Amino acid sequence: MHNRSDQFAKNLLRDGLSLVSAAETEVEVLAATQKIDVYSVPDPAREAERAAMGLLGELAAEPSLFEPFHSTPSLRQVRQCLRKQLTWHHELERRARAAAGAVVPDEDADAPPQQAVDFPALVVISPGRPETVLGAYRCEPVQAGVYHAVPGLAMRVVVLAELPRTRATLMLRLLGSGRLLREAVADLVALPDDAWERSIATPLLVHFRLARQEPTTDEEDDVSAEIRAWFEECQQKLRAEARKEGLREGRDEGRKEGLSEGRKEGLSEGRKEGLSEGLKEGLKEGLKEGRAEEGARAVLTTLRVRGIAVPDAARERILAEKDPETLERWLERAIVATSLAEVLDPLS
Repeated sequence: MHNRSDQFAKNLLRDGLSLVSAAETEVEVLAATQKIDVYSVPDPAREAERAAMGLLGELAAEPSLFEPFHSTPSLRQVRQCLRKQLTWHHELERRARAAAGAVVPDEDADAPPQQAVDFPALVVISPGRPETVLGAYRCEPVQAGVYHAVPGLAMRVVVLAELPRTRATLMLRLLGSGRLLREAVADLVALPDDAWERSIATPLLVHFRLARQEPTTDEEDDVSAEIRAWFEECQQKLRAEARKEGLREGRDEGRKEGLSEGRKEGLSEGRKEGLSEGLKEGLKEGLKEGRAEEGARAVLTTLRVRGIAVPDAARERILAEKDPETLERWLERAIVATSLAEVLDPLS
């Protein structure tokens, strides 16, 4: 999986699952030249959060390999995933023996470790219905769009086109394309600004759907255009809110400074003239600072929506920054950053 759609799928799954588990992408399987797209191990301390994640949380209830496909997978492709699943379990057992300090002779290399290692589930995510796969492994439906293979395989098949249009399936439906993706984006936009799905999916949609360079279909171009329009609307809303707040605070500060400067000037040039000049100068300076504060608050608002914590020292640094170019650069970084260190320039 090397194109942007596949990278988007892996990043969306990894970031979503990271809320409730230890999730990795590109997990190398040492015994073969294969990599697991996303491997997730649930965090028992985050059981409540996982339960609130809908279908993605249900699928992440046990150690699992997630293998999303941009096109409906063939039987051969799913067999490759099953080979990764088996090889990875063998590797996990090897690591368990090594962690326990066990010395195993070569002829007993396949001996199980003293402590049992859970067999990881395989979650195959398909945009369409893979008939040959469902038939070959006698998969049975357990809920709309979700199938389980015969016992012993520990394989789940998620058919995106068959998932109900609910919030519980939203994060998975965002892995689709065309009409399915368009509907999922519309559902995402309708969520509250502080919804966890928006903080995870928004920057990835913008990055992978707007910055894609590979050839696209007309339908994919239409979806990207809708995402771009939505993102620009969000940006304008953030800037308008920050501008309104900055102008209001700037006027207040300008009036106060203007009155103070006016009194000082009035001692030498007359109370009336000095107050007038002071008000003008104070208002001008206040508006200037207001514009800078507008940019700073836009950066802080974006970091808050992304779910990135901002310590008091960093907040003071952002609010104290007056250079428009620096603030604009921070804002662009904040949109796709996963940590505060990726946004702010190192202190010299």
